[in-house]
Amino acid sequence: MSTTFYESLKARWHKHNTLICVGLDPLPERFPGSIAQRPDAVFAFNRAIIDATHDLVCAYKPQIAHYAALAAEDQLQQTMDYLRSQYPDIPVILDSKRGDIGSTAEQYAREAFDRYGADAVTVNPYMGADTIEPFARYSSKGVVVLCRTSNPSAAELQNLELASGETLFAQVARLAARQWNGRQNLALVVGATAPAELARVRDLIGDMPILVPGLGAQGGDAEAVLKAGLTEHGDGLIINSSRGILYASQADDFALAARSEAQALRDLANRFRQQ
Repeated sequence: MSTTFYESLKARWHKHNTLICVGLDPLPERFPGSIAQRPDAVFAFNRAIIDATHDLVCAYKPQIAHYAALAAEDQLQQTMDYLRSQYPDIPVILDSKRGDIGSTAEQYAREAFDRYGADAVTVNPYMGADTIEPFARYSSKGVVVLCRTSNPSAAELQNLELASGETLFAQVARLAARQWNGRQNLALVVGATAPAELARVRDLIGDMPILVPGLGAQGGDAEAVLKAGLTEHGDGLIINSSRGILYASQADDFALAARSEAQALRDLANRFRQQ
């Protein structure tokens, strides 16, 4: 029987003692010269980052737009295949934020899980349960639902107060935990820039995993995130950093610099877990 997304996460959280996720968001203009001129530059860069950080992470998260814009879907596939062959115990979250229904959503689910072999995919719930269900049918896979995002204008919609007195993001969290998660394979996205909202979501969803983007480049506070989002077991968070790790150096030591940044973030998170 294959390992589920949840099981893989828990193993990384505890056996490997890490909550850190590295976002694989290639920007060729920031690659070192030794990589940038290669025809397979995206894959070569990703492979070096993965080899340098694999023992420090609970997941990797490639953002599909960074590959599609470069017509580099083949190198995304190479990256996914490399992870599956070399580090099969590390879950991979395909960050595509799909948000459609019916047969279209079914095709997006096939793209994530059958084509790319992802362990989880990010999904926009704006159309309700019909958006979630085609992905959740893959019961061993994870469906990571946008809830309270890290961008500056997120509150314009996500913090709106409903007639019930609840905020929209809290309603998403409540639905995800109580109605949409029948297969126990959902997680939520809550940005690092919204620690108060993160604490509210944690109260609503119990021990469900939360993917937390927005540390580093977007200004999230690691201490506030950990205090707000950790479960009583010292887990439950997938703390993502992309640019802060990937581009710690643009010289030939980029992989070593990425490792140093990932290790520093892991160690910071673990200090709060121990408290």
